[in-house]
Amino acid sequence: MNLRKKTQTIRILHVVGGMNRGGLETWLMHILRHIDRDRFKIDFLVHTTEPCAYDDEIRALGSKIIPCLDPSKPWLYAHNFQQILKQHGSYDIVHSHVHHFSGYVLRLAEKAGVPLRVAHSHIDSSPLEANAAWYRRLYLNLMKGLIAKYATLGFGCSNVASTDLFGKQWHKDSRWQIFYCGVDMDKFREPVDSPSIRTELGIPENGFVIGHIGRFQKQKNHQFILEIFAEVIKREPRAYLLLVGEGCLRDDIEQQALQMGLKDSILFPGIRSDIPQIMLGVMDAFLFPSLSEGLPMVGIEVQTAGLPLVISDGITEEFQKIKPLVQRISLSQSTQVWADAVLKTRNLEFQPSREECLNMMTNSEFNITSSVMKLTDSYDKNLF
Repeated sequence: MNLRKKTQTIRILHVVGGMNRGGLETWLMHILRHIDRDRFKIDFLVHTTEPCAYDDEIRALGSKIIPCLDPSKPWLYAHNFQQILKQHGSYDIVHSHVHHFSGYVLRLAEKAGVPLRVAHSHIDSSPLEANAAWYRRLYLNLMKGLIAKYATLGFGCSNVASTDLFGKQWHKDSRWQIFYCGVDMDKFREPVDSPSIRTELGIPENGFVIGHIGRFQKQKNHQFILEIFAEVIKREPRAYLLLVGEGCLRDDIEQQALQMGLKDSILFPGIRSDIPQIMLGVMDAFLFPSLSEGLPMVGIEVQTAGLPLVISDGITEEFQKIKPLVQRISLSQSTQVWADAVLKTRNLEFQPSREECLNMMTNSEFNITSSVMKLTDSYDKNLF
């Protein structure tokens, strides 16, 4: 496609549910901060009118937050989408991050004459959709068909995420490719006042802190985290569990912690903007028994911080760059086995230093610099 000259500004519309703090959204913010904003003009189409954590910074960096409502009512959503493109002018790229619903988004983008249409898969939803009702399966198949027809380019954050959205034979279609999202490693070089953060959170200096960062939703398996922690604290009374994040299941998990008699040892600090400092200054180990993941950005951050991880076999191995830090356990194993692994992190053999971990991750494909370069090269290659 030789549609524009390479010196011209490229207008990009990223489609996302809302710009709150999460792996995908944080990656998009890293991109926005590091990309050449004179050449690549980025706006965000969101499915909410509620204020989100990154909205103010997005606007300060010269980008727009554009609500497009009623995704559950396709006829209204289509009208809203068309009006937005008329009001805000033509876009060269629509880059959609709303998983299966990207099929409908990209169909609308094609009808509006957008030349480059990107479907981006950040998760593997197949375990959660395995027992879906017939009408849900019909919807999923329809959306996958629309993606196959209307996407001119597709990114998957891992093999399983690519398979989930583009099918088992995705390798045979040149449009589909693996794209590893990057992290701003410089944030992990900043000084950390560990005693101050621990005091703020109410954690004693000698407390053994098991951390988890993620939305309170079924996929993250918080109930199992509580069960593992209940076993850990029997053997290590100084243990604390730090559950960072928000989500629809948070109240349920807090209530379960209370019923299990664990309330005084579990902390729910909500959403935090200082994740690198929390990891470096507070956490001693990271517990990650997800039912499924695409390629978790938080796992990249944990390794960058040099923290040992205990993860489930539902998480792709592609993110494991520093293997001595990672213990991988089947979700079919007992809470005792998981607790043993968590406690083992206190005395790991051959654990690299934090400086070594930071340097290894900085030199990997998970650095935001590599991510921006690959993204802009992909845009250029497919537009010109």
